[in-house]
Amino acid sequence: MTLWNGSYPFYPGANACFPFDTTRAVIVTVFLSMLVIFIIILPGIRGRGRLFWFLRLLLGLSVGAVVLTVQFTRDWETGWVQANTSYKSFSHAQVNADIGLHIGLAGVNITLRGNPVNQINETINYNEHFPWNFGADYDRSYSEGLEKGLPSPILYVAEKFSTQSPCAVHRQYRIAGHYASLTLWLAFCTWLMSILLFSMSILLYGGHMLLLTATLIFFSLLFFFIARNTLKCPIQFGPVSLRTDYGESFWLTLATGLLCLLLGLGIIILNSMQPEKLKLIFSLDKSSEEEVWDKSCLPAEPSCFAQDVLMVPLGELCQVTVTQL
Repeated sequence: MTLWNGSYPFYPGANACFPFDTTRAVIVTVFLSMLVIFIIILPGIRGRGRLFWFLRLLLGLSVGAVVLTVQFTRDWETGWVQANTSYKSFSHAQVNADIGLHIGLAGVNITLRGNPVNQINETINYNEHFPWNFGADYDRSYSEGLEKGLPSPILYVAEKFSTQSPCAVHRQYRIAGHYASLTLWLAFCTWLMSILLFSMSILLYGGHMLLLTATLIFFSLLFFFIARNTLKCPIQFGPVSLRTDYGESFWLTLATGLLCLLLGLGIIILNSMQPEKLKLIFSLDKSSEEEVWDKSCLPAEPSCFAQDVLMVPLGELCQVTVTQL
């Protein structure tokens, strides 16, 4: 038995695990609640317009949920590696672990998971977040990690993204994430405007707003693409290196942008070539309105002004005698 039971006194006893992020859960819950409410209303819609209304609702809510959710996800760029590495500073203990890197628009998550989880009398299961969004201090978060005595693999990867690192990727990722987030917020606003225009039956301008939404989404992807394709320092763990690739959020955002592009182009093309089909999709059949207007002016109804004028026979008109002065 050794002093401090074989561990160093400045390391905390419990793992500093990153808490569960509820932002995505809240967003998904809100949009699913809206979907359930509209599904309850769905039986009240008659005819074949019910199917078109449900498809418009499903596509609209899906686009809005994705554009809003990817703002807070941390898997725009991900990578994993399995390696034998030192566990903590000033210790020769080696552990076999999976090391993960998850890059988002607002920061980076570093995961350390042991194989098996319980090694050297500890539970190795860490997930630390280091923010770089505007208003956050990445170097301070890194210093706090040093003070807490986080495992060496986490500190080693986090140091690669610090402002003092020779890799010089911190500024590029930070600015790219800021502008990508800004364009996504603008895309969310244009999506709301398109929903409002469609509800007001202004279909052409609604299609234009969808095209603008797709354009802003593609710009956000371009900003992140530029930051990712800059020169990087290798993240090496002995003979293996940690390599990253585009994550689920990147591909989901790309798919949403393509969907908005196709929907916007389809609405504009249908509006110019076959507006009747477009009105049918949006349940805007004007034949019923014209029929109601025609029925309101039938001769049987005395309230029509034109009918009142024609009811007077020509023979009963008053004769006017004009006397020349």
